[in-house]
Amino acid sequence: MGLIAAALLSGVTATASGDFTAELDAARAPLGEGVPEVAVVRLRALLNPRLKPEEWRTTAEALGAALVLSKQPREALSVLNAAALRDRASATFWRAQALATLERWPEALGLYRAVANDTQSPLRTQAAFGVAEALRGMGDREGALRQLQTLFTDKDFAVPARLRAAEIYLDKKDPVSARQLLDETQPATSAQKKERRLLRGRMELLLRNPERAIAAFQPLLKKPENASHDIIIAALSGIADAHLQMRTPEAGDDVLEDFIERHAQDADVDVAFAKLDELYRAERKIARTELERWSRDPAQPRRALALWYLARLDLRAGRRDRALESFGALRRTEIKSSMLVPALLEYAQLKIEEQDFDNALAILRDAQLLRPEGALRDRVNLLAGSVQYRLKRFAPAATAFEAVGRSESPWSRAAMFNAALGWLRLGDYARFAAAAETLQKQGGDEDARARLRLEEGLQAAARGEPQAAELLRNFIHDFPHERRVSEAWVALAELAFHAQLPRIDEAKQDLSRAAAASPTSAAQERADYLVIWLEDAASNDTKVIELANRFLREHSVSAFAADVRMKLAELYYRRQDLPNAQTQFEMIAQQNPASPTAEKALFFAAESAMSSMGAHSLDRAMGLLDQVVRRNGDLKWTARNEQALVERKLGKPQDALLLYDEVLKSEARPSDKREALCGKGDILFEAGGADNYRRAIEAYDQLAADKEEPVHWRNQALFKKGLCLEKAGDRAGALTTFYGVVQTDAGLDPRRELFWYYKAGFNAARLLEEDAKWESAAAIYGQLAAAGGPRSDEARQRLERLRLEHFLWGE
Repeated sequence: MGLIAAALLSGVTATASGDFTAELDAARAPLGEGVPEVAVVRLRALLNPRLKPEEWRTTAEALGAALVLSKQPREALSVLNAAALRDRASATFWRAQALATLERWPEALGLYRAVANDTQSPLRTQAAFGVAEALRGMGDREGALRQLQTLFTDKDFAVPARLRAAEIYLDKKDPVSARQLLDETQPATSAQKKERRLLRGRMELLLRNPERAIAAFQPLLKKPENASHDIIIAALSGIADAHLQMRTPEAGDDVLEDFIERHAQDADVDVAFAKLDELYRAERKIARTELERWSRDPAQPRRALALWYLARLDLRAGRRDRALESFGALRRTEIKSSMLVPALLEYAQLKIEEQDFDNALAILRDAQLLRPEGALRDRVNLLAGSVQYRLKRFAPAATAFEAVGRSESPWSRAAMFNAALGWLRLGDYARFAAAAETLQKQGGDEDARARLRLEEGLQAAARGEPQAAELLRNFIHDFPHERRVSEAWVALAELAFHAQLPRIDEAKQDLSRAAAASPTSAAQERADYLVIWLEDAASNDTKVIELANRFLREHSVSAFAADVRMKLAELYYRRQDLPNAQTQFEMIAQQNPASPTAEKALFFAAESAMSSMGAHSLDRAMGLLDQVVRRNGDLKWTARNEQALVERKLGKPQDALLLYDEVLKSEARPSDKREALCGKGDILFEAGGADNYRRAIEAYDQLAADKEEPVHWRNQALFKKGLCLEKAGDRAGALTTFYGVVQTDAGLDPRRELFWYYKAGFNAARLLEEDAKWESAAAIYGQLAAAGGPRSDEARQRLERLRLEHFLWGE
């Protein structure tokens, strides 16, 4: 750049008044003195609309050159893209230089070639060198070498062209060709001699002569005068690589640590840290001393970089918590440099691995605020888009992907494909179509087009949209040999099965077509899942159990595994295969702890254990129920009631009472409170004694008093109250209470509660029989027989028996 700048500054001339020429020369003088930043300020002040057109163009071009030289390429382009400068070859050249600085190589190449092919331009040779640089940047090394060879005889560019060609040979791992060029090259300046020394060192590294390489690199560090900063950094890295070759990383890290110690704020100190990390990785004993000292030193950016590489050391040692602490401290530092963006990317990735997506996004936003350029910016946007997509935030995800998709990134097509998927998931078909069209223009292949067509059909099917079946069938017709055609057939089978009137036969036919199309793993998984529900619809429980177990063996990590396991558990429970039911319910909760079904699974696992009745099973049930309570979900108080029931089975009524009282004092649902109140009354009744019977009656009265409660709760409470009164010796009160159930329930519709109705009626009749009140007993049996319930025949038989035994044949 320095050579080109010196050659071109004289070309920025002014055909204007002497006064203006003097002002322009004064403004651009710092360019020749190596201080382009000052020239930028002066030229901005000089550039104003009052200048004559030629004066304005000359000043604007000089400002653009100064901005390029001061490493402000974007600002340079905003000036040099002015329409008034379009026909000036020198301005075109500086635009190419700005684009090259931004690594926008294809655009830069076109501009360089335009100038190089202009036979009238004094910049042809400089532009020809730029063509080689652009070709090299695009990865066309052979093209770059051919272009450089055309400059080997040029008086100004012969040495730079040969040195650059030697560098390309070294990049190609061809040290023999590089040596030939370096031997032929006769540097004219001290800077060129130092560049040749650096390239000789690199050549010796390729030839596996690390001692000779170090001998070439070390003088550059000891006497850096006239060597560019890039050469010094390259020599530093070369010494490290030589020590890695010799397997003496401990000796190599001293050189890098010394550089970092003396140059804490160097623009490329991050490169030194990265190479030092390579040496640390190769050392047998982990070296932390210098990094820990620098991490406490306020000098920046050294402190932040030391925290980053300390985190890396800890990650390699398996100390993830300490690594996260170092990353957190790095993020809190005040340094704002784009060199820390890779560190923030690594930190965000760790958070993603922990499923801490919101913090990962916050870290990535911090990285974006550092304004990374090029590939680094694209990596941040890609990762942010991926996180947003995983969180089902499809709009910001698609926006992030599109930002990469419209760039010059090597990931642009993949990003645009992801953007199209994001808009598709949102149902924004217009933006989906636009993204798909952009992808096609970028050179998207047939496979990408097919995948998008399939995803369009699958998403429409997932949303139940009416055009879903047509989209899927069109995909099958247009891409019959596409490897994922089986997924379309499975989706059609699902649509047929889930139709308002399920088309079972059609679903089975579609699954058969999927099986014949070499199904993908995704298609096979969904097909195996659908078959379970097809058999379930046919009430083939044995087959469903077989298929469900097979599914869980073959697709253990499937997103459908929890649903399948729940169905399997329910079938086992329904069949009273309680051990297997319990096992399946517990596995659901263990494998899907955050799922809404986990609480239900834990509860039914406990119910299965309770049904086994063994002491060990009851203890297990108590533990499972406690897990339900700790989740603090909808089943919390239902689980407390079940725990009380377990305590009763274990012979611990007082513990059960405490649990029931906890439910009654809580904000539990009315149904759970009714259960607790009834359970409390039952325990008091079972305990016996006048005081307990009184307390039990109070509980039952409270349960029966609520007119809003379902009738079976009132009837149950009254029946149990009657039992208490009978036990307490109040037979008249018991009779009245029992009969109150029969009398109150009379005349209700056939769907009325009959279980407690019959129990109360038979007990009332029994009391009357015991007191020889045959006619009254017969009257009650008559009412029970007329109720038309499941015990009516029993009541009729008792009525007939009473009539026969006691001659009750009145009117």
